[in-house]
Amino acid sequence: MVQAFRILGWLEGASFLILLFIAMPVKYMAHNPAMVKAMGPIHGFLFVAYVLFANFLAGELNWSGKTRIKAFLAAVLPFGTFWFEKKYLVVTEKV
Repeated sequence: MVQAFRILGWLEGASFLILLFIAMPVKYMAHNPAMVKAMGPIHGFLFVAYVLFANFLAGELNWSGKTRIKAFLAAVLPFGTFWFEKKYLVVTEKV
């Protein structure tokens, strides 16, 4: 479950960064909204899936209220999902 959430977080974070740093500048500087129209729904789906999965995982892993809120905030901040993974989803290596 945690591994699936990590993958979803990476996809959601990457789609947000693509929208923010590539698609939006192309839309406003080159007057070409095609990339935003393509990436917007993809990011929207991944965002909703991330929030729902975070809520589910919070119950499964008994996250505190603070951790749950941080997971939700991570979805709306650039690089947030990557930070959340490093900070809260650390998996110890098996020797």
